[in-house]
Amino acid sequence: MTPHVTDLALAQRLERAEAKANAAFVETRARTTPAVGAEWRDVSGTYAIFDGVGSPVTQSFGLGMFAPLTSDQLDELESFFRDRGSDVFHEVSPLADMAVLSLLPERGYRPIELTSVMHMRLADGRPATTKVPARELAVRTIDPGEGQLWADTAARGWGETAELAAFVRELGGISARTNGTVCFIAEWSGQPIAAAALGIHDGVAIFAGASTDPPFRGRGAQAALLDARLRHAAAVGCDIAMMGALPGSASQRNGERQGFRIAYTRIKWQLSLRSATSQTASFPA
Repeated sequence: MTPHVTDLALAQRLERAEAKANAAFVETRARTTPAVGAEWRDVSGTYAIFDGVGSPVTQSFGLGMFAPLTSDQLDELESFFRDRGSDVFHEVSPLADMAVLSLLPERGYRPIELTSVMHMRLADGRPATTKVPARELAVRTIDPGEGQLWADTAARGWGETAELAAFVRELGGISARTNGTVCFIAEWSGQPIAAAALGIHDGVAIFAGASTDPPFRGRGAQAALLDARLRHAAAVGCDIAMMGALPGSASQRNGERQGFRIAYTRIKWQLSLRSATSQTASFPA
């Protein structure tokens, strides 16, 4: 199987697919929870997405990937987030316009996070295979009306605190109703133990939302969920799969075992609301 070459065209495709997936999420949020004020905007090819202050979805996608980055573009993006009371976050590919490296630090941004963007070619409908799972383990897509079950299962996997579990449960409830998202659940002898999601946009399958109930970790649930999503993506005509993971994490290792390889590592940049206000004040109107 010939891999995709990591170049600007591939990076643009991956970044745009992820942007569309998150735009679809906030459109669902806007319909179901209008009080949040969720919305998104295309700013010269960069998607500015607001899902409420503190949401991991609240950030830009594709900065510097589809047009040269300018101060005017950053002004518009920063205003979008600042007007909604949020810090400004940009997750930036190393294939973006090189102006990012000078403009963001000059405006007071600081790097806060790294993400390995991984990809796999899905050719001939034959994704990577894994070892046979335990007979007690089964994976399926959720049925209509099981969105809450899926969200509850996902929340248990992130349930280090009641507050975090509630936050993930809310996000999961939105994801289960989002166009282009397919939700999967893993069961152990019929008991839901793990959850994962698959976003499908423009032939790109986006892997996200994976979590396992702590007492059931180490039983192969995530490997089985990954394999099931790969097969589903190939069956519906996707030709490439992508996922993001913390560098060196278990998620990255699971992806690499399945055949994913790192396309590039993104840097997430933050401009605090206080810094953004000061920055704006320093520019003449």
